[in-house]
Amino acid sequence: MSPTPQQRRAARHQLGTGPAAPTARRGSGGRKKPITVEAIISTAFAIVEKEGYDALTMRRVATALETGPSSLYAHVVNKEDLDELLIGRLCARIELPEPDPARWRQQITGVCAQLRDQYLRYPGISRAAFAAAPSHLDTLRVSEGMLAILLAGGIDPQVAAWAIDSLQLYVNAYSLEVSLANKRLSRSDDTWVVGREELLRRFAALPDTFPRTKRYAAELTAGTVQDRFDFTIALMIDGLPGARRDT
Repeated sequence: MSPTPQQRRAARHQLGTGPAAPTARRGSGGRKKPITVEAIISTAFAIVEKEGYDALTMRRVATALETGPSSLYAHVVNKEDLDELLIGRLCARIELPEPDPARWRQQITGVCAQLRDQYLRYPGISRAAFAAAPSHLDTLRVSEGMLAILLAGGIDPQVAAWAIDSLQLYVNAYSLEVSLANKRLSRSDDTWVVGREELLRRFAALPDTFPRTKRYAAELTAGTVQDRFDFTIALMIDGLPGARRDT
């Protein structure tokens, strides 16, 4: 008997790969390329890259593969399983450095930046990482690497564990916000995304019951999204108790 998608998913978590699934063929006569987990993942990424994460459904993937949704369920359990595979694939691309106590801040910042860049390649895909317990081995590999870096920096294990959660949550949220802003800018009606000059004009027009917002409007609107990302990551890292100073 062929292993079920659930059994293959469990095997992926234990060994990194699951038992081979029977390949389904698209179209009549089996003339087209077989449907595999790899084909499903690649097709899903192509959909998200072109249309955004909101467009990703099992039915949409099946249509792109010229088959029916039931064919996909022979390989993935459900949409949540597909999400896990996608995030795992992105995490597999992250390069993890050998932990260096003298450079641990730069190293953890670099890992966060790599995660951000992977998420931004596929608009909105970081949503798939929210509220998902890390179980895919490639996803856990990144958490393991981040933990090793923080421990090398002298961070208490409990603090390091919570710091990883906080850092990843911020990277996910940042990537989602940028994706949403870019999506709005791509529409013909981009009035919901305003530039700094427009924000300054709006702040200046506020009533006097907002004295600080009016006075510090320049500070409130300063910097690029990259500046704010770097600032927040540095703020989170520097605030960790017991952190070893770079030499």
